[in-house]
Amino acid sequence: MARSAILNVMVQAAMKAGRSLSRDFGEVQNLQVSMKGPGDYVSQADRKAEDILFTELSKARPGYSFLMEERGAVEGEDGQHRWIVDPLDGTTNFLHGIPMFAISIALERQGQVVAGVVYNPAMDELYTAERGGGAFMNDRRLRVAGRTKLIDSVIGCGVPHLGRRQHGNFLIELRNVMAEVSGVRRLGSASLDLAYVAAGRMDGFWEVGLSAWDIAAGLLLIREAGGFASDFEGGQEMLERGSVVAGNEIIQRALLKTVKKPLSSGKSG
Repeated sequence: MARSAILNVMVQAAMKAGRSLSRDFGEVQNLQVSMKGPGDYVSQADRKAEDILFTELSKARPGYSFLMEERGAVEGEDGQHRWIVDPLDGTTNFLHGIPMFAISIALERQGQVVAGVVYNPAMDELYTAERGGGAFMNDRRLRVAGRTKLIDSVIGCGVPHLGRRQHGNFLIELRNVMAEVSGVRRLGSASLDLAYVAAGRMDGFWEVGLSAWDIAAGLLLIREAGGFASDFEGGQEMLERGSVVAGNEIIQRALLKTVKKPLSSGKSG
């Protein structure tokens, strides 16, 4: 596939940060046997990767603004462009030596995401998309799965930790979904969940309580792979609301209806 100059910038930055994370991931796996544990080391790896991404993207496009997990909002002179970056999506997986984590980079132009990269360095899987140009994984064109019935579908989700306000609602959503589908999966990285939907590995995905850097690139992947996504209200304010329901046109609609069932529907009569 032919990449634009801007997408090449994003890919090169992701690959460089990915090499840093890969080295640190090897050390984290070794630290699992220690009493101290790898927690501090992981936070250092996260910051190091973000520093690399900030430096590389700033050098290539001076003046662009940033929205980053660690730094937060960084205003640039160019008010039309903003990088939305998560240097390590799947920190808990990384912490435990599970190779399901990713770097996520999206470019927003005048409020619209126009390019996205999700890179899992542990598996060397690079997902890329540009608005109107399709979605790819390691240069292979992606299409969302074609299943049309929930009963045949594998659906991804995010699980809020106990104590978070969404936990009770999620348990009811999960019960509703489990009654309708072939299987439910929890990968631990929203950007990879969305990439897997774009690749047809999972048929759909839902989660609440997300940040823009978790999902901006993944949502573009899904759209460019022929899929559909909405927030929990059925609108397009996923980045603002932090809720996502995704899949192909039929599965997305059915999944949204299922997770939006009234709470009373989860009670036995």
